[in-house]
Amino acid sequence: MPAISFEFFPPKTDEQRAQLDRAAQVLKAYAPDYVSVTFGAGGSTLSYTGDTVARLHGEHGLSVAPHLSCMGGTRAEIAALLEGYRAAGYRRIVALRGDLPSGMASPGDFRYAAELVAFIREHSGEHFRIEVAAYPETHPQAEDALRDLAHFKAKVDAGADGAITQYFFNPDAYFRFIDDVRRLGVAVPIVPGIMPITNFSQLKRFSDACGAEIPRWIAKRMQAHGDDAESIRALGAEVVAQLCRRLLEGGAPGLHFYTLNRARATQAVLAQLH
Repeated sequence: MPAISFEFFPPKTDEQRAQLDRAAQVLKAYAPDYVSVTFGAGGSTLSYTGDTVARLHGEHGLSVAPHLSCMGGTRAEIAALLEGYRAAGYRRIVALRGDLPSGMASPGDFRYAAELVAFIREHSGEHFRIEVAAYPETHPQAEDALRDLAHFKAKVDAGADGAITQYFFNPDAYFRFIDDVRRLGVAVPIVPGIMPITNFSQLKRFSDACGAEIPRWIAKRMQAHGDDAESIRALGAEVVAQLCRRLLEGGAPGLHFYTLNRARATQAVLAQLH
């Protein structure tokens, strides 16, 4: 089995917490390298992120990687988070720019992820393994693809140890991205982010917002199943497992699953990879 990791988001209600616990219980059977926990815009889930990583680490025995975002955080606030995470024994951080929340005038002390990575290195030395984001289909806010590649290289030059990509369904986009950054001298491992398919209309909304392209053939096949949730799940698992196989055969160093705090769709994909 390849190296795998899972992403969760911080639950806000008791019901969501119970759902996260159920998903973590099932998915830890796959012995993930680590699990990451997202960071809410503008610190809206600042406390939830810390609570959630502590829960996954303490109660589920998982190696954790909290997300850290530039947005809305001062140097002092981010230093305090790093100190807390170090004291708790965490060894990995996912460092992101994040999105400026609506109504917020200031992005905080860091404008770009490269600045945040440099600060983590300056503050914590080599204690944390730092992962950053990569965009095989180009960041939706990038001026153009070449500048996006330059931004990615800047994050690695600032001290990132590895990267996790935005999800995608076209493996050629990933392989092209790898070739492009290797030509720029970037040698760190770049793990593809995998989005299991459960609810196609929700996936389409997500994808439009984050710039992930859904190939026309997948969209058309999904639409053919209409509201038949079971058929959509089965097709989704088959399509995503096929993508994972292509990526691994092509040299991807592992797989990072965006679980949306549910286990079933990720399990369905992993079952086909055994």
